[in-house]
Amino acid sequence: MGVILHKEPELNNPDILIGWPGIGNIGLIAVDTIRQAVQAEELGEIEPYDFFYPNKVILRGSILSEMEFPTSKFYYKRLVNRDLLFFIGEEQPATRDTVYAEGERAYEMANLVLDTALRFNCRRVYTYGAAVAIAHHTAPPKVWGIANQPALLKEIRGYPNTIMMSEAEGRGNEGSITGLNGLMIGVAKRRGIPGICLMGEIPDYLARVPVPYPKAAQSLIDVVSSVFNLNIKNGILSDMVSQMGNVVENVYAQFPADIRERLDQRKIAARRQPESITEEDQAWLKDHIDDFFKKGDKNA
Repeated sequence: MGVILHKEPELNNPDILIGWPGIGNIGLIAVDTIRQAVQAEELGEIEPYDFFYPNKVILRGSILSEMEFPTSKFYYKRLVNRDLLFFIGEEQPATRDTVYAEGERAYEMANLVLDTALRFNCRRVYTYGAAVAIAHHTAPPKVWGIANQPALLKEIRGYPNTIMMSEAEGRGNEGSITGLNGLMIGVAKRRGIPGICLMGEIPDYLARVPVPYPKAAQSLIDVVSSVFNLNIKNGILSDMVSQMGNVVENVYAQFPADIRERLDQRKIAARRQPESITEEDQAWLKDHIDDFFKKGDKNA
């Protein structure tokens, strides 16, 4: 188990941007799109054998030729203002039937990522994911932020279209982040590395729909582009957003009329006034949407 590096570039205190699959694949889409936009070069990878089962085996002439595993790769890019590292994983290491990292293997992978980041004198860790929100899919997704050090909070509040997770939807000081996005900045804190997690909003009623949600990934890209002064074309995911928008509308149309009526109230609800959506409404929607998806599972 370990990291294989293909080269040893000289980097100037880079920041590392990290993306894995998750709800709507929001973080993964955002980080991989940024990587492609800046034309980052492959740096290395984490050996998969202790973390994943093979996706498939490849046969040639009825002889097993090789096994194919999920990849966990590093990339780098030298920029004028600051250098960047990227880490993109095709899967999160888990011990049960879940897409979210957990257990000893997840902790080991988090430390391997940070070991590599520190090898290149990385100054800060950024993770990206999804924020399940009381929102409507027709509204522009906001970005939620958290930090592993108090000194970073003022900076995050200055990011465009970004609110603190603790301030979102009247949460007070409560909240949690599932999987490696939260684990990574937690391990980074333990090792003395500043860390920020940014999450694009996805409506709660779409969180269980197994399709990408690039609309929220675009919101993340816009924020990252501003933070790092990247010249990334606005609306770089516009075609994907349009295509998946049609898919979302089709899903929405399948909800019963009473559910759609209540969800449509969110269109006129003030974005920063969560009290306009009552706790009673939230509970009713949760119960009825859960029932809708359970019925769908039975019919699958």
